[in-house]
Amino acid sequence: MKVCRLDKFLADAGLGTRSEVKKFLKAGLVSVNGTVVKDPAEKIDLENDVIEYRGERVAFEEYRYFVLNKPAGVVSATEDRNEQTVLSLLKGEDTKDLFPVGRLDKDTEGFLLITDDGALAHKLLSPKYHVDKTYHVTAEGKVTDDDLKQLEEGVDIGEKALTLPAKAEMIVSGSDVSEVLLTIHEGKFHQVKRMFEVIGKPVVHLKRISFGPLALDETLTPGEFRRLTDEEIKALKGI
Repeated sequence: MKVCRLDKFLADAGLGTRSEVKKFLKAGLVSVNGTVVKDPAEKIDLENDVIEYRGERVAFEEYRYFVLNKPAGVVSATEDRNEQTVLSLLKGEDTKDLFPVGRLDKDTEGFLLITDDGALAHKLLSPKYHVDKTYHVTAEGKVTDDDLKQLEEGVDIGEKALTLPAKAEMIVSGSDVSEVLLTIHEGKFHQVKRMFEVIGKPVVHLKRISFGPLALDETLTPGEFRRLTDEEIKALKGI
């Protein structure tokens, strides 16, 4: 039996913050097994109790999944004494047990998955599954076809082996600045930046635009987030 406080369950289900949920309860809008319950601390059995809000059943959600369009200036951590963390951007959500899947550098923007599903996170980050991660890279100087070939074949970034084969697609090749879409299957420390350092074209801006089968929701402005849909969760679990 999985037991949980009623207010936490309702907040985790997306009905509102803990304070908003308490107002719903006080107004008699929530029932458990057909009986109106107003006590936010009421213990419920997640596997067997039927919880309804305004007459509609609220489904039990074992894990939560969010996509955040990470802005620059925040760190991919659950807590930090000196820096703002990505979890602080999930306004209105109970962030207990949530964590970012992998890390984006403080100055890197874009797709960041946040969840409390440890098993899925482990799978997504495991080298065994080679999950694609695509970045929009803005780099100094003119990136050439030879540079792209080198990035794709693997470069020496100071590890025991070359980086795994990647996919590099030119968007803009300018004399001062170039833009490239780079898809990698690893997650080594500062990997994209180190790869471009090797070809002599330092990164000036980096944004992750996709992770596995999911692309960044462009309706999300930097700092905004949303829950994943059932279809998106299924796609991630199907990797």
